[in-house]
Amino acid sequence: MTDGTPQPERPPLDNLTLSRKEGFRQLAETPGRIQPDRLTVEELTALSNPARAVYDRQRRDWHANLGPIKTPQLIALQEDLWDIVDSNLQDGDKAKGAVAVDAFPGLGKTTAVLHFAQKFHRREISEEGEFTQAGQERWPVCRVGLTSNIGMKDFNRAILEFFAHPARFRGTSAEFLQRALDCILDCETKILIVDDLHFLRWSDRNGREVSNHFKHIANEFPVTLIFVGVELASRGLYSETDQCGDVTLAQTARRTTPLSMDPFLVNDEKGRIEWRRLMLWLEKRIVLAEKFPGMLANELSDYFYARTTGHIGSLMTLVNRGCQRAMRTGTERLDQELLDSVKIDAASEKARVQLEASLRARRWTSKRSEAHTVATGKDGGG
Repeated sequence: MTDGTPQPERPPLDNLTLSRKEGFRQLAETPGRIQPDRLTVEELTALSNPARAVYDRQRRDWHANLGPIKTPQLIALQEDLWDIVDSNLQDGDKAKGAVAVDAFPGLGKTTAVLHFAQKFHRREISEEGEFTQAGQERWPVCRVGLTSNIGMKDFNRAILEFFAHPARFRGTSAEFLQRALDCILDCETKILIVDDLHFLRWSDRNGREVSNHFKHIANEFPVTLIFVGVELASRGLYSETDQCGDVTLAQTARRTTPLSMDPFLVNDEKGRIEWRRLMLWLEKRIVLAEKFPGMLANELSDYFYARTTGHIGSLMTLVNRGCQRAMRTGTERLDQELLDSVKIDAASEKARVQLEASLRARRWTSKRSEAHTVATGKDGGG
């Protein structure tokens, strides 16, 4: 039972921990949260003040950490990642192919890549053990987040920071590179995730340096590079030359497989089925006393799509914040009146105006057609 009963303590997980090996291991190996029981209004009222405080804290934490959701987009992306990573078993004289996960913000690309990386980490530790044959700690995955104007030395230092290398504060770029390679080899790292690649300016000197550096890593490091970013094609990742005609970028482009994630679309029956399944998945995981079957999938399906334009990140934010307000105000359910008072990202709010106008004109719906439901005898629940 989780109706006010304390649950096992989870280690603190935040964005900064992902830049360090111990933090990534916590993310990968910490057991999943236990969904709190849904109490009725009467049962909520019967809780003592301390028990109610504990229960509400559990619900706040639960709603803030829903997912990751196994959407068709996430499943397809991870299948491609498994294909590429597991096929990169070439001998040391052959460069390994890289991956670029390129999608607009709010589509869950970083979440999907990190979820894949966690599963890869657990598989490698399970099959190979926590230590290498040489007695070193095994770290199957290294994640580096880029910042603007980053150069080779900064990039190498970020790798050393992940491994907590004692000599990460002083040294030349070449020395940092060698230490980074030593860490990768000693810890038998197989995946190097480079997040926020769009911060890299490919057209300037730093961009060319880091591009050459990525080529060197692909040649010398026994890792699969997974780039994550926004509009990487337009920024030059797949270009054969830069603005000056330099072919430096060509090899990176030739060795990089682009992958993407799309928003949910409801312009055909298949898309509407997928959206309904997402609504039903969320409905099952919302812990509010006044929740009822169809609260999301029937009553709020079009509303959620109009508010979020099918972007999973915006949807999860709206559901999370809506649940927090429903708990805090005692509403204990989600409806349009409550959700209208919840603010989310500017991009969604801007697109919402046009979508809602089209919805009022009945030019679209996220709901399945009645004819298809009758013909198949299914409601998309699955």
